[in-house]
Amino acid sequence: MSEANIRSIVIVGGGTAGWMAAAALSHMLAGSGMTIRVVESETIGTVGVGEATIPHIQYFNRLLGIDEDDFVRRTCATFKLGIEFVDWGQIGERYIHPFGTYGQEMEGIHFHHFWYRHVQAGRALPLDRYSIGVGAARAGKFMRPDPSRRGSPLAGISYAFQFDAALYARYLRERAEAAGVVRTEGRIVNVALNGESGHVDHVVLDDGSQVAGDLFIDCSGFRGLLIEGALNAGYDDWREWLPCDRAVARPCARGGDPTPYTRATATSVGWRWRIPLQSRTGNGHVYCSDYVDDDTALVMLNDGLDGAPLAGPNFLRFTAGVRRKAWDRNVVALGLAAGFLEPLESTSIHLIQTGIARLLTNFPDRAFNQPDIDYYNRRTRLEYEQVRDFLILHYNATVRDDSPFWRRCRDMAIPASLEERIAIFRENARLYRHDNELFSETSWLAVLHGQNIHPKRHHPIADILSEEELDRRMTHIAGAMDAGVRAMPDHMAFIDRFCRATG
Repeated sequence: MSEANIRSIVIVGGGTAGWMAAAALSHMLAGSGMTIRVVESETIGTVGVGEATIPHIQYFNRLLGIDEDDFVRRTCATFKLGIEFVDWGQIGERYIHPFGTYGQEMEGIHFHHFWYRHVQAGRALPLDRYSIGVGAARAGKFMRPDPSRRGSPLAGISYAFQFDAALYARYLRERAEAAGVVRTEGRIVNVALNGESGHVDHVVLDDGSQVAGDLFIDCSGFRGLLIEGALNAGYDDWREWLPCDRAVARPCARGGDPTPYTRATATSVGWRWRIPLQSRTGNGHVYCSDYVDDDTALVMLNDGLDGAPLAGPNFLRFTAGVRRKAWDRNVVALGLAAGFLEPLESTSIHLIQTGIARLLTNFPDRAFNQPDIDYYNRRTRLEYEQVRDFLILHYNATVRDDSPFWRRCRDMAIPASLEERIAIFRENARLYRHDNELFSETSWLAVLHGQNIHPKRHHPIADILSEEELDRRMTHIAGAMDAGVRAMPDHMAFIDRFCRATG
């Protein structure tokens, strides 16, 4: 090992973020001679209350060589084809934001331009009829993609997972410790900085012992024990656009077979989540404390439970926003320590995952090159801003007038970046994916259409096809989606066959 190389990594905090980092770094840096230590305390609880994910988690699991059926069994997971949104555009409406795509590209442009042409001609089926993800979710069906079925929508099924976050952290901990990661039990009571560099030198535990390292990864949650508590990296508050600042979570007994999708139901003061696992259903109510107290928010959550509560309520307080520096000196913040965006689109684990990937791409030596750090911070902030804009869209694209909360969301000024995107879509249905951003054109279309933002026109190239040819293609695509859904097994039957949890 070169004298300049990092020799020791200390991860402060366990939970989902800490053990994802430990598992990934121990796997990718195997044979480097580096030591990796996780410092966590059993006396400090984690926020994890049940996680819904997006398809990118498959890349992380594959990178670590995780067997998917084993992972699903061990985490009591179910499969997820998308998110259902209830009462967002207006009360009584619902739509699904699916993974995957709508229809198929034709003549080099996105399918939705042809669909909007068909709508204007008065002959289009509902948009959902052109999505295998929506069709399967509504029917309670699931299967993994089958590449042998070329030309069939069954070849391109896109999915994620719904699982128990505590079990996922435990699962990754086992893998990390097997790869040589050392866990140290203890509560950190002091953080010592190097007098010359200002870097974190070591942390002091409640038993008086010290843990030193070259690189520290802050996974200490909302507190940001190192990144904020010791280094004062700063935090940008985004509550002007995302006003919800509290949540209460509570699991309940399953109410029938789990659905292959997560549900987000808007309330008069925020929204409730429903995440069905094999073992139970995860529930939560995200709300704005300007309009409701904690006790009433809990009553609203309890009224929507599928079954008997399995535990007491877990109340959380947060501020939507992002750390001004996710990487400062020799500290990199991941998870809630780096920023918080409410779990409306299941992005929390993805943001941990991309933070880890970005760290590996820009992995430092002990010189801690500032241009690398600046690049990491720019890309991290851009990613958070892009996700932020997508979340704001859900709140702002509404005609709800039934509560002060929704009038505030409907009438608020939105970031110029989001305003421009909506304006372009309203004019000619064009959607763009910037800088390899997380959410695709399909995602933007699902929410824009689902919440009643409609374009005046479609792309001119969509007029190339004759009416007869357009009718033929649209009928064929919808028929292929319907046939694909009929060919899929029930979601629970698939789980029972391949990955039923034993616990």
